[in-house]
Amino acid sequence: MTTSGDRSEHSEQERPERAVPQPHAVVGVGLVVLDGDGRVLLGQSHDGRWELPGGKVDPGEGFEEAAARELAEETALRVTPEGVRVLSVQIEAQSDLTRLTAAAVTTGAEGVPVVTEPHKIARWEWFEPAGIPSSLYAPSAAVLRAWRPDLSDLPDVPSYDYPTTGRAANA
Repeated sequence: MTTSGDRSEHSEQERPERAVPQPHAVVGVGLVVLDGDGRVLLGQSHDGRWELPGGKVDPGEGFEEAAARELAEETALRVTPEGVRVLSVQIEAQSDLTRLTAAAVTTGAEGVPVVTEPHKIARWEWFEPAGIPSSLYAPSAAVLRAWRPDLSDLPDVPSYDYPTTGRAANA
């Protein structure tokens, strides 16, 4: 006959140890930076593709804070987190690692863009929305599509988009 104390000991011995959680996602932000003329800032990488400023969100950091920090680190442009608006959160799960990207926009960046990470970006350039190059880094194309779904020449990048409230098409 088994007592309740025996069952408890037996269950603990048979129960496998919990698996240690492993990372399964990358969280980042892509920032559409607009100048006073409505042009979009893009950086050309050394492989020829163009990308928006942005990058990974650090632990404890919000999307707006990450966007402002990444913009300063990559371009020397400055914006406050309050000057950044999140348009949507996108999930791309085409690979073994899920990519979660906040699509954000700002019209309030101050300064002149400078190549501060020459090992990543060859140059920064402003583009009219209709003239955005088609050779884009996939997450940047998805962010640009969230910002302006009417831009039909952007590459089609599958993602699940979750728009935030109060989204406006151009700002």
